[in-house]
Amino acid sequence: MKSAFKKLPAKKHDLDIGLLFAVTLCAVLGTLLIYSIASSKISASEGIGDSYWKTQLVSMILGLGSAIIISFIDYRKLVKLWWIFVPIALGLVALTFTSLGITRAGADDRAWIRIFGVSMQPSEVMKIVFILTFSYHLSRDEEDMNKPLHMLLLLLHGIIPVGIVAVQGDYGTAIVFAAIFGFMMISANISWKYLAAAPFIMAGGVAFMWFNFLSNFHKERILILFHPGTDPENIEYQQDLGLRAMQSGGVFGKGLFASENEYIYVPELHNDFIFAHAGQVFGFVGSVGILIILAYICLKVFADSRITRDRLGRFICMGAFGLLFTHCLMNVGMVLKVAPVIGVPLPFISGGGTAMVSMYAIIGLVLSTYAYRAKNYNVFYDEDDE
Repeated sequence: MKSAFKKLPAKKHDLDIGLLFAVTLCAVLGTLLIYSIASSKISASEGIGDSYWKTQLVSMILGLGSAIIISFIDYRKLVKLWWIFVPIALGLVALTFTSLGITRAGADDRAWIRIFGVSMQPSEVMKIVFILTFSYHLSRDEEDMNKPLHMLLLLLHGIIPVGIVAVQGDYGTAIVFAAIFGFMMISANISWKYLAAAPFIMAGGVAFMWFNFLSNFHKERILILFHPGTDPENIEYQQDLGLRAMQSGGVFGKGLFASENEYIYVPELHNDFIFAHAGQVFGFVGSVGILIILAYICLKVFADSRITRDRLGRFICMGAFGLLFTHCLMNVGMVLKVAPVIGVPLPFISGGGTAMVSMYAIIGLVLSTYAYRAKNYNVFYDEDDE
């Protein structure tokens, strides 16, 4: 009888193999695509050498390891360390406004830092911290969130990262933060009155950004989408090349190692426009295949949000879903010329070590909610009583 009161054996760690396999498949494909660029004549125009695909490979390995490690850490304990994560994230972002801040080649924002010869984008770290802290905030405040003061504090929590990256000039990342905030709020117990007011608030925010922050160049990038072919300053040049590259791949593509004169050069082909290179390498069939894998990742994260053990886990998954979905939508839309060029990478595929590791870390948080979703019960013991 005494043994009936003993704690049940810890359950075996339950890893979401399907999700982890899908993101790693994308990471492998991205590394192969960057290797393809480095091995072609495009590398001379882009300045893409072997160091790029090697960095991507190392980042993939580090990211995969971090995701697995994070999956073993109970997310409920992890969020309580926010007082450590927040100063680190804000400190790194603050460095972009010092002499350590740099503007990466091909970009028009000052959103990177270089420390000891290594470049990184602090906003990628801030994405992880924001998902953690805002999930914690929502989970503790959901019952009262529709009260004006509580809603004001939630809005302030969301506006801070959006404002910081907007001041950096990184408007693409600002939109991503706003989308993460929006998806997480919608998944909470928010009143329909706030949802009804949201479109008007968004319109006001867009107008404020348009008249106070966006340069004429950024405005023209947006306006040209409504009047294609009327571009005296050739702002469409990059997107037109991207479409040509995709179309040149035909149905089945030219292959990863086509002859050196077959690939079409597109600025930032290894990064923001890597989906265009996927089109010329893998063709229409391969491009659709990549979209299917990315759709599976997004839907799997969303599905995991429905089986978490508590609302904290649900908000973490919805934050990750908002991040991944927005990145995919904006990047592919950018390449297909239905969205402006605003420098948002394709998750796990675009070049960039910081983005790769941070994306994997966010997947690690989702894996943690999946692993700790179930409870161990017996008649006399509930593990929540610990």
